Amino acid sequence: MTPTGKPPEKERVNYMAVSAQALTIGGEVGCLTLIIVLIAVFGGMWLDKLLGTKPLFTLVLVLGSAPLSLGLTVWVARRSLNMAKNLPAGDEQQQTLKGDGAGE
Repeated sequence: MTPTGKPPEKERVNYMAVSAQALTIGGEVGCLTLIIVLIAVFGGMWLDKLLGTKPLFTLVLVLGSAPLSLGLTVWVARRSLNMAKNLPAGDEQQQTLKGDGAGE
C-alpha cells in the first residue's frame, strides 16, 4: 500500500474483467449441463419408445448425465483458468488472475 491508502497501480484488481470471466465460465457450464440433460432425456425417451421399456433408459441416461456434466464442468473451468494464465504479460486480466506484485 502507498501512504495515501490506495494500492499501487501494479496491485489493482480489475474486478470487471474477473466478473466477466466468471460469468463466461458460468454461462458455458450452464449451457453445457442443459444440453447434456436434454440429450439424456430425449435420447432415453426415444430408446424407451423404441424398445418398449417405459422409464428404464430415460432414468439411466439422466442419472448417468450427472457425473458426465460434473466432469465437463471441471474440464471447462480448468481450461478457462489455463487460458487466463497464458494471456500476454501486458494484459490486465493476467495480472488480476495471477496476482502479480501482490505482497511485494
